[in-house]
Amino acid sequence: MSDVQIKKFVVTRFDPDKDEVPRTDTFEVPCQSDWMVLDALNFIKDQLDGSLSYRWSCRMAVCGSCGMNVDGAPTLTCKSPLSSYGDTVEVTPLSNFPVIRDLVVELDGFMEKLKAVKPWIIRAKEKAVEEGPYRQSPEELEDFKQFSLCINCMLCYAACPVVGNEPDFIGPAAIALGYRYNLDSRDEGASERNAIFRGEGSVYSCSFANECSEVCPENVDPAAAINQAKLSGLVDWAASLVLPRGGKD
Repeated sequence: MSDVQIKKFVVTRFDPDKDEVPRTDTFEVPCQSDWMVLDALNFIKDQLDGSLSYRWSCRMAVCGSCGMNVDGAPTLTCKSPLSSYGDTVEVTPLSNFPVIRDLVVELDGFMEKLKAVKPWIIRAKEKAVEEGPYRQSPEELEDFKQFSLCINCMLCYAACPVVGNEPDFIGPAAIALGYRYNLDSRDEGASERNAIFRGEGSVYSCSFANECSEVCPENVDPAAAINQAKLSGLVDWAASLVLPRGGKD
């Protein structure tokens, strides 16, 4: 078929039961013109080597599970057309994460950081059920909507030079989601999160390389969230020196 092109895929392999260090395997794949990178990996898995391990689920750029490095760049493979690449394509696991097997990386460290920023609505006192729901205007929703679009694909962590050098850095996605709740009109936990942002793995570790926002497939712009979190954390800290917690001097 004229719309089929043979491409070579150089794929990182690692089996912790057998390998001391990662190695590579090369596969020749007959790629359709409309294929994404993930389609080629699925072909390898289904037709050439069933032992290849990687994550994927929705194929619609929603679940965020198919993030990998493609030709060295953090990429959501279900959203990346093969037509954008040459005759040889290199696929490796996301950088800055421990590798479990082949292209599968360990995410436990990220989940701990995500939980640490308290990504849920915090209220000093909940309303009684009979008082009805907390209402929010479209304008109030718009304040934080962009930062709520994160799909936890981890591309921003793989691209971030600070994460590579400072493993304790909270990181782009967790900070963006924590800051999203700081902007939520229903939330009263901004001071708690700002204290976390100023603590270990501080937002102030960010060097604003902006790589996180460059690779984000959902245009969340975590770099902007981090910079805004820096400012709000500083203002919150300064206010605490002038006006002790509790609202009275």
